[in-house]
Amino acid sequence: MIEYIFTNSFLLAADPGVGGGLTQFLLLFAPLFAIWYFLVIRPQQQQRRKTQEMLSNLKTGDRVVTSGGLYGTVVSFRNGVVQLQVASQVKVDVSRSAITGIVTEETGGEGKQETATKQKR
Repeated sequence: MIEYIFTNSFLLAADPGVGGGLTQFLLLFAPLFAIWYFLVIRPQQQQRRKTQEMLSNLKTGDRVVTSGGLYGTVVSFRNGVVQLQVASQVKVDVSRSAITGIVTEETGGEGKQETATKQKR
């Protein structure tokens, strides 16, 4: 009887169907991970790289927009803080990481307004 228990347990452990669980798991989750990587992780990495490059290339005189929607011109830099001039005699200190983009003349509000006025004429 004892031999029967040990023999059957060894036979069950050698069953080829038992090891297929890992293969099925990998076949299911490998494509899901690949899709997740190409749709979420990779675009985030590219966006972060682009933002870091933009922040490292900031210089005095650049017109920028912050995450709070504040537009201003870069006046000076100090220890991760950027001083923006938002109007004459009005300067605001913001964190460098709060700057979300550089505004060009084409993307600025006034530039679009002038273009729309010219098209109406």
